[in-house]
Amino acid sequence: MVLLHVLFEHAVGYALLALKEVEEISLLQPQVEESVLNLGKFHNVVRLVAFCPFSSSQVALENANAVSEGVVHEDLRLLLETYLPSKKKKVLLGVGDPKIGAAIQEELGYNCQTGGVIAEILPCACPALLLGVRLHFHNLVKGLTDLSACKAQLGLGHSYSRAKVKFNVNRVDNMIIQSISLLDQLDKDINTFSMRVREWYGYHFPELVKIINDNATYCRLAQVIGNRRELNEEKLEKLEELTMDGAKAKAILDASRSSMGMDISAIDLINIESFSSRVVSLSEYRQSLHTYLRSKMSQVAPSLSALIGEAVGARLIAHAGSLTNLAKYPASTVQILGAEKALFRALKTRGNTPKYGLIFHSTFIGRAAAKNKGRISRYLANKCSIASRIDCFSEVPTSVFGEKLREQVEERLSFYETGEIPRKNLDVMKEAVVEAEEAAAEITRKLEKQEKKRLKKEKKRLAALALASSENSSSTPEECEEASEKPKKKKKKQKPQEVPQENGMEDPSTSFSRPKKKKSFSKEELMSSDPEETTGSPSLPKRKKSSPKEETVNNPEEAGNRSVSKKKRKFSKEEPVSSGPEEATTSKSSSKKKKKFRKEAQED
Repeated sequence: MVLLHVLFEHAVGYALLALKEVEEISLLQPQVEESVLNLGKFHNVVRLVAFCPFSSSQVALENANAVSEGVVHEDLRLLLETYLPSKKKKVLLGVGDPKIGAAIQEELGYNCQTGGVIAEILPCACPALLLGVRLHFHNLVKGLTDLSACKAQLGLGHSYSRAKVKFNVNRVDNMIIQSISLLDQLDKDINTFSMRVREWYGYHFPELVKIINDNATYCRLAQVIGNRRELNEEKLEKLEELTMDGAKAKAILDASRSSMGMDISAIDLINIESFSSRVVSLSEYRQSLHTYLRSKMSQVAPSLSALIGEAVGARLIAHAGSLTNLAKYPASTVQILGAEKALFRALKTRGNTPKYGLIFHSTFIGRAAAKNKGRISRYLANKCSIASRIDCFSEVPTSVFGEKLREQVEERLSFYETGEIPRKNLDVMKEAVVEAEEAAAEITRKLEKQEKKRLKKEKKRLAALALASSENSSSTPEECEEASEKPKKKKKKQKPQEVPQENGMEDPSTSFSRPKKKKSFSKEELMSSDPEETTGSPSLPKRKKSSPKEETVNNPEEAGNRSVSKKKRKFSKEEPVSSGPEEATTSKSSSKKKKKFRKEAQED
């Protein structure tokens, strides 16, 4: 009898299931496998002990990454320590992933098992109880529906995939794989099209095929020559430019005069020229693509490209699937990479296995003697494996190690030919490490300078934007203030010009503004004024009451200023109301007294 707890990882959380006491052999019976599909019978076998839901999608992604890497997350640790029985009892925890099982057993001390009964419960090889757990999981957990569980699985799958796909944009080997595949396809297409141009134009000028061997040059000459009967001394310079050889240009001119080819019509010649122009454009694009491939290889795999060349290194990466896969391969696999058919045919027929695959296109194997080709290919594959691992796992890509490894291959090749003893690998790698550190420091220094320049440009741009926004914001309130001041000034000018109303009464604003003109009068003048004039306005006797307080003032201007402040207070309290004709007489008398007061002040 086995008392078993099963850990089930789901997109919504961790579930801890308890398997009731059943025999291990009985789990393998077909009746038990059929009863798993029935929810009632499945509850008799498995029950839910605890369920720990994830609080957010970010937490779910962290737990998924931890499970895939074989790390015990804090949520899983808390669940197991809380709901599992004490360690003294015989607790057997079933886990589907061997990595997480080993981590739980090492950190928490629980006895974890991934084989035996667990192999029948969890792996998909015999999905009896696992099928039941997955099928009835939304029924085991309260509040969980089948639709919400499917949505959680879909969202977690997308986020997990996005997290795994994150990479450095400058070190993408997918572009290398596509570019080398396109380059090989272009070579085949250009070769096929060039042969078609040779056959087509050969009917008219068959001697040109023997003189010119290069396909792209042949197509360019077919464009320039056209009808061979029109070829003369004037086109000799163009022929020399294309062929880069004066003797060949002269031979083409002589062959056109004594050619055995057939005559060709104008429409046929136009079609040949258009097709040859397409072939020329394809060859030019092939050159630009090769330049692009060299630049990408110098960024992604500089050591491998320095050792074996850009084209061969790119073919190795494309055949392996990625630079990481190539770095995982041993040197024996790299040696025969690309010769799988020959290898399996040799194993089947019990013949000799191939000595090299794609690395045969490197110059080292071609330069070696026939008896040393296998030895140098094995040595070269070893160095290629080292270079690919350096390129894959180094933070700053440099070609120093590739150049040193190339020197080692050259020394080994000369050792096979002359017997000169090469340097030891340890000494070479020490030199390479020192040079690589210097190169990495130089690269980081350049990157820092570029980053500083970029930050300065960004600061200048932000400062310009901030200045422009501040100018716009400062101009708008000033305009608003000017617009608000203009109507105020107009109102002040309009106040003294207001006309009395029909009943002879004025607004309070006009009654305040007119008496203010009388504020500069001294008390002596008010006392010496005519009684008829003083009786004209009802507010003048009230002003005389406050006159004794200001008799001690010697300066008439100061007295006038003080009287103004006091009169303001009185006018604000009393608010006098006067009729139209009386106000007119008082205004005339006040203006005369004001003029007299100004003359006296000037004389004093």
